[in-house]
Amino acid sequence: MLVEHYRAMARNNAWSNLRLHRACGRLSEAEYKAERTSFFPSIHLTLNHILIVDLLYLERLEQTSQAYRDPGDELYRDLPALTRAQHETDARLISFCGGLLANDLDAQVKLFREDGVKIDRVGAVLPHLFVHQIHHRGQVHAMLAGTAAAPPQLDEFFLAEDAPRRHDELDALGLNDA
Repeated sequence: MLVEHYRAMARNNAWSNLRLHRACGRLSEAEYKAERTSFFPSIHLTLNHILIVDLLYLERLEQTSQAYRDPGDELYRDLPALTRAQHETDARLISFCGGLLANDLDAQVKLFREDGVKIDRVGAVLPHLFVHQIHHRGQVHAMLAGTAAAPPQLDEFFLAEDAPRRHDELDALGLNDA
């Protein structure tokens, strides 16, 4: 069932963010915020962008009020605060996906764009959000390759043989029983 896939993707998202943020936590502040070659000019600004877009889409999916945020804003100035906010947002996305029923995927979502409000379906918005997250985490992963912190493995989640590799981190997120 497709909703089960979205639930798994939300859990994978939280796990990947945990791994990525832990790796970034091994960097000095200067290394973490250093200018690098990517779409956003630092690891810090890329992680901020991931969080901002997560919030924008999650607010639309939950049909809650949407505060204006520029996708290039810096919501948090340090990694610990950003990590806490990302963890909370990941938990909201897991909760949202956990409550989905098959017919919910056809529900309309209002997306605010520069040229007006666009309407799409929950079943289209969720994969868009997951791809966005994967895309920008890949950029952070690549930027980490040029630092003292080894980029973490982010693709060992879905296969049964991956279970031992993700067990402790899913415990840390409270997701092993989910």
